[in-house]
Amino acid sequence: MALPDSDDLVALLPHRPPFRFVDAVDAFQPGASITARYRVTGDEAFLAGHFPGNPVFPGVIQLEAMAQAGAIAVLADQRYGGKLPLFGGVEKVRWRRMVRPGDELVMSVELERLSARGGWGQATATVDGKVACQARLFFALADV
Repeated sequence: MALPDSDDLVALLPHRPPFRFVDAVDAFQPGASITARYRVTGDEAFLAGHFPGNPVFPGVIQLEAMAQAGAIAVLADQRYGGKLPLFGGVEKVRWRRMVRPGDELVMSVELERLSARGGWGQATATVDGKVACQARLFFALADV
């Protein structure tokens, strides 16, 4: 069986623009880990107000982007096909640098625990190899 390509993996997400923050998947192991990326274009509508004349990609959206990347790793595992991963909580969040238009956010998520009901993942987002955000993400899996 052929491995899915990047577009097929991104299409596993229930999210659609303008609220999808994964452009491509570079590496993944279903149910275990993923490396994905999102290019901040500057055209995101919320950047007009965050902050006028000095756009900064919001930290909470960085968390969302990492969670979406993690969701792909979960949904790529056949055991969880047809489930809806939902944010259940977040721990140990740290933002280390600002993310701005033109930056490419590279997200790595390692799933720590995964069950039929949900799990935890350790996530890191970098820009140019420098850590922008780190967090431990909790998610629940709902029936669609």
